[in-house]
Amino acid sequence: MDLQQIRYFLALAKELHYWNTAGKMNITQSALTRQIQSLENELGLLLFERNKRNVKLTPAGRFLKNKWEVELNEIEYIHQFAKQIHLGESGMIKIAHPDSISASIMPDILANISEEYPKLQIKLVQVLYENQQEFLTNYKIDLAITRDINNMPGIKSKKIYTDHLALVIPENHPYQTIDDLTRETLEQQKFILPTIDEGSSYGHIIQQLFSSYDFVPDVYLHSEFGSTIIALVRKGLGIAVLPDSYSYHESPALRFIKLPIKTDLYLNWRADDHNPILSNVLKLILK
Repeated sequence: MDLQQIRYFLALAKELHYWNTAGKMNITQSALTRQIQSLENELGLLLFERNKRNVKLTPAGRFLKNKWEVELNEIEYIHQFAKQIHLGESGMIKIAHPDSISASIMPDILANISEEYPKLQIKLVQVLYENQQEFLTNYKIDLAITRDINNMPGIKSKKIYTDHLALVIPENHPYQTIDDLTRETLEQQKFILPTIDEGSSYGHIIQQLFSSYDFVPDVYLHSEFGSTIIALVRKGLGIAVLPDSYSYHESPALRFIKLPIKTDLYLNWRADDHNPILSNVLKLILK
């Protein structure tokens, strides 16, 4: 017994006419008859009552028709789903990204993926700098968007976007423009900064900012999470240096002063990963 024999049976059970069924199934009437007889022999029962004028289902035939219609539809769905997975149109992709782009470029990236592959599930995670390599190499994530330049073996990387650093200050802060920033005024500020890991290229960019003013900041709060830093600035606990992409978040009672220092975003993935889902998503993001 095979699926094609069941398809022949269901077609005949609907038409109850050998000639019409054979024509619709694109086989000869004698070939259809052989297929039905083979099915009956294997099952050890009659599926149809036949005479020269009529064809009708036996009770066993009616039972199998009702059951096989459901089962065949389920099998067809399973096969189609497997094909979508094979083509990279279905399944799941796990993407790590910094909090800073949650409201800037991530919505557009996700909208493009969803529009092209509506059946693809997307899981978004945030991964600490020191865990990125382990998460990528151990398949805990499929893509990592980072502000750090990739130095990891076996990982491919490509720059996808550039924004700037910004000074994040309360709405009533005396700073109005970048011209108000001097070594003297900066030394009077308390800073809330991201936690900088050793070897982080993003951390080096922030240090470049302070070096350009020949000044070491008074940092009394660090946080891994930009949204926390923003809340602390709003509370009046200090000022911060963050990517200006945070300005896309709803940030009442805050102002962003754009700084002339760029920070790049990189897309990172496993070099030896041939998953069609990953390949499709990479083409969308990198086009």
